[in-house]
Amino acid sequence: MEEELKCPVCGSFFREPLILPCSHNICLPCARTIVVQTPESEHLPHAARPMLVMGADYDYPDHLDKMSLHSETDSGYGSYTPSLKSPNGVRVLPPAPAPSLGASSGASSRGLHGSICSSSSITCPQCHRSASLDERGLRGFQRNRLLETIVQRYQQERGALVRCQLCDTNPSEAAVMCEQCDVLYCSSCQKKCHPTRGPFAKHRLIPPSQLAPSTTTSTRKFPTCADHELENYSMYCLNCRTPVCYQCLQEGKHAKHEMKPLGIMWKQHKAQLSQALSGVSDKAKEAKEFLVQLKNILQQIQENGLEYEACLVAQCDALVDALNRQKAKLLTKVTKEREHKFKVVWDQINHCTLKLRQSTGLMEYCLEVIKENDPSGFLQISDALIKRVQSSQEQWVKGALEPKVSPEFDLTLDNDPLLQAIHQLDFIQMKFPLTVPPVPLLQLEKCCTRNNSVTLAWRMPPFAHNPVEGYILELDDGDGGPFREVYVGKETLCTIDGLHFNSTYNARVKAFNSTGLGPYSKTVVLQTSDGVYRI
Repeated sequence: MEEELKCPVCGSFFREPLILPCSHNICLPCARTIVVQTPESEHLPHAARPMLVMGADYDYPDHLDKMSLHSETDSGYGSYTPSLKSPNGVRVLPPAPAPSLGASSGASSRGLHGSICSSSSITCPQCHRSASLDERGLRGFQRNRLLETIVQRYQQERGALVRCQLCDTNPSEAAVMCEQCDVLYCSSCQKKCHPTRGPFAKHRLIPPSQLAPSTTTSTRKFPTCADHELENYSMYCLNCRTPVCYQCLQEGKHAKHEMKPLGIMWKQHKAQLSQALSGVSDKAKEAKEFLVQLKNILQQIQENGLEYEACLVAQCDALVDALNRQKAKLLTKVTKEREHKFKVVWDQINHCTLKLRQSTGLMEYCLEVIKENDPSGFLQISDALIKRVQSSQEQWVKGALEPKVSPEFDLTLDNDPLLQAIHQLDFIQMKFPLTVPPVPLLQLEKCCTRNNSVTLAWRMPPFAHNPVEGYILELDDGDGGPFREVYVGKETLCTIDGLHFNSTYNARVKAFNSTGLGPYSKTVVLQTSDGVYRI
């Protein structure tokens, strides 16, 4: 409620609140800061302006004044540019310089004849509707004494600091309150405006702290008519929608308007307000329930987010593990290929080394034989030696001195499809074709038994996109018999009572949608009065 009790300009509690024509309220000191001087020609239709320029004593109709009061297109500021801002962002005018005597008299003389003088206007800081002020100025607006009473009562109930009602700027703390004047005074304003002599000597001054809300209400006087200060409101004008006094009916502008007794309209408007409040109360109740729903959604978002993060990490880790296993297999293939090439090359090296050693030995032996000068001895062995040399030469057949394997590995890893798949790894946002629901996951930590009843809980796996319309829970007879349906619905928690004591029951659950029935979950074994056993 505190927001309703604060002025939209200064942001503080209302002080002497005035009711603007648009039904919004504003502090009297704040109203003085946003009142601007606007040429009357800006508020009146073009048809009325020539009469004003000619200086004719023309009294324009009331509907023209109403147009200026409720014009949404008129900003109310005219050509004056404000230079200050209130705490709430409303433009506030700096103090206007006092006009000279000559200028004042000239303006007054022109205003009496209805010429192009300047009129005051005020713009509501909430709805931005402009309202023109009459010759009474801000006193022409009614004072919202009811709101003032509520503000004082609220401040006293909350223990707030009660401010003086007469200080123009930076009101001081109220020192006393006059029960007869119904005004809060600080020490300086009391000395200036409420002396203890003369007619004020019999007034009773009490500290604001001693005022109870009930006492303040009981001692508060009823407001008097704005046009006839000595008359109290007694009737309600249906045309103008405002309380009026007896003299307003006799001689004022409300003489021909439709009237109703003030008490009857007071009760009628109270009933209408109570009825409207009932609707607002229902909406407020719905809003509270909606806030609870939103907070539950926040909690579910947090839980689901953590669950999805854990599942995502698990899935990525599974992909990394599978890639590591495949990497190990590929490395094994490379190792085997390398060992095979090593073996072939080493066999060639050993074979070639042996042949080379034999050929070298034969060459050295032949050279020694050639050195001998004994013809008969040479001819004895020359035929056999020539055959050995020729046989040794024939052993180096074509390809014998060529490597049997290449140093290059004939292995090429085709990783492009996998890289492309990794780059395309993302969450699926499209709608899947409707299929049967996946297998529900039993939450074994929530499954339990108590006396002769069992409680089972389950959930759908993460990233399950197929809709689920309900679940079917099946339980056997506790003696190894066939399964039977014990629950069909949308809940994921079910308690079955009335079972046999000291019996072992098997339970399973499956989901279904419009497409059909999904597969069964794993079977869980529960023994009444003993506990939960997992399979």
